[in-house]
Amino acid sequence: MGVADMQSNGNGNEGFSFRSCVFRRKQVDSHRVSSHSGGQTQKLAKILSVVDIIAIGVGATIGAGVYILVGTVAREQTGPALTVSFFIAGIAAALSAFCYAELVCRCPSAGSAYHYTYICIGEGAAWLVGWALILEYTIGGSAIARGLTPNLALFFGGQDNLPSYLARHSIPGLGVVVDPCAAVLILVVTLLLCIGIKESSFAQTVVTTVNVFGMLFIIIVGGYLAFKTEWIGYELPSGYFPFGVNGMLAGSAVVFFSFIGFDVVASTAEEVKNPQRDLPLGIGVALSICCILYMLVSVVIVGLVPYYALDPDTPISSAFASHGMQWAVYIITTGAVTALCASLMGSLLPQPRMFMAMARDGLLPSFFSDISERTQVPVKSTVIIGILAAALAFFMDVSQLAGMVSVGTLLAFTSVAVSVLILRYVPPNEVPLHPSLQQLIDSPSLQFNSDSREIAYQNPKGSLSNHDLSQHLLDNRGTSIGCTLLPKHMAQGEQNEQKRRKIAAWNIALVCVGVFVLASAASVENIPSILRFTLCTVGGAILLCSLIVLACLAQDNARHSFGHSGGFVCPFVPFLPVACILVNTYLLVNLGAGTWFRVSIWLLIGALVYLFYGRTHSSLKNAVYVPTAHADEIYRTSSDLLA
Repeated sequence: MGVADMQSNGNGNEGFSFRSCVFRRKQVDSHRVSSHSGGQTQKLAKILSVVDIIAIGVGATIGAGVYILVGTVAREQTGPALTVSFFIAGIAAALSAFCYAELVCRCPSAGSAYHYTYICIGEGAAWLVGWALILEYTIGGSAIARGLTPNLALFFGGQDNLPSYLARHSIPGLGVVVDPCAAVLILVVTLLLCIGIKESSFAQTVVTTVNVFGMLFIIIVGGYLAFKTEWIGYELPSGYFPFGVNGMLAGSAVVFFSFIGFDVVASTAEEVKNPQRDLPLGIGVALSICCILYMLVSVVIVGLVPYYALDPDTPISSAFASHGMQWAVYIITTGAVTALCASLMGSLLPQPRMFMAMARDGLLPSFFSDISERTQVPVKSTVIIGILAAALAFFMDVSQLAGMVSVGTLLAFTSVAVSVLILRYVPPNEVPLHPSLQQLIDSPSLQFNSDSREIAYQNPKGSLSNHDLSQHLLDNRGTSIGCTLLPKHMAQGEQNEQKRRKIAAWNIALVCVGVFVLASAASVENIPSILRFTLCTVGGAILLCSLIVLACLAQDNARHSFGHSGGFVCPFVPFLPVACILVNTYLLVNLGAGTWFRVSIWLLIGALVYLFYGRTHSSLKNAVYVPTAHADEIYRTSSDLLA
């Protein structure tokens, strides 16, 4: 069977096998199973508008890093070509944004990349993506809060002038520097998030607006100064590309991480009034605003001062000070502080929803899925995560762990692109049924249409009984129940469709293999050049051949009815998702051995948690899979019986 069909589902021991656990997939509206089985699924409040989404996306993306990054990258890698680097990085980020935009329309539930991966790839991959994102949000939030302290201290005249209860202190004998200000900031944001999504999104809009006005000040006033000095930063004998095209591309890889954050929008999908319209619009507008602001700021700063004269620590403030505008440091610092506040909210907002989605699926204790009836947000999860992040920010200098933050996002971007390929070529054709639903299926009123596919041994009335399902699960161990429901003599069209799905599934897998080999060979430096060239050739050939096959294959017609219809559709499939996979895999491989060693420890802990808890408590543990064609009629009949 193909990758997308590698589902070994069933009851009893077979459904509990490790292989079936890793590859089992949930349906788009997984809450539907709970409602039909008598369970109550708590829902988040659907009150966010497109303006709220744009504010959340821009605020989570534009951090204070851009106020420092322009100096470092321009001095060491790009020179005046920094603007081009931001543009290329924006295009690379847009590849992931297109993939997110389609999936967020089809699957508008909390959980973001974890949710999409669970639906399209499987439970095991979804758990690893979710676990990596948990690390990203926790460390990211703590690091941002720590970074806020020295910036806030500038308003008090330096860190020595901060109130004693907010200033950093060293614990004698331990060498630990505690940061009360960082912990207080996280607790304040946590309280704000507990009040309600509308209130927190309003606060996000306010701080993001201040940040954007700060950047507009840099662009307008800095542009005026640059015109007065005739853009001296560009009048250099070394030209526009002093470090060459390679330097410009290397700078793009660095500034790409400035675009991380727009994916936070996907975590609020369940709280958006009109997700099919507003979510893709919000993602696109937010990313466009960020890219335009980044490019304009870089144009102005590199034009004000020659790139080699930029201060690597305070490039923007020093550039204005060199033109006699020392007072501008307060406006620039205000922009940096509000940018950090918006990023802090962007880091703490999605994590409770990630916990909630994982708890709904049984992979975490149900405690995390509780939603407050008054505020309609997961208050318990928010409080626990806020306390954990505050403790980390208080006791630990997490700057050394900052590289780990990127792993979660890049893994999520990669899995989302793979999910788009699966959705287009081999969308899930089976639906998990809750075991309790089978009691309703026993009803004689459940009839399939005469042209429906029937069970192999054919019930005289064409009904699907619990006894029939159980008998087939016992008699056909290791075989998906969807296969037993196929007729013995398949029509030629169905045989061709199965063949197409297998070819597509294998080529999607080969695309991933080719990308990994190519990116690894291109990144590793201490290997013989002949070996590197050989590996690059092999990886490139696998990637190119698989991509050509996918481009020639017809996409699955079931994609039109998969999930919620009427939303955004990712263009240029399979080329755009494959390019997205290649870019993100290359960045993942280049994160360094030290980062991957630390991340591997975290992922190993996650694998143990899944092995001993998530696997055994999953809501799909005893699920029975039936063809999608039968699922709607089963749910329709069960609803009539319950009514």
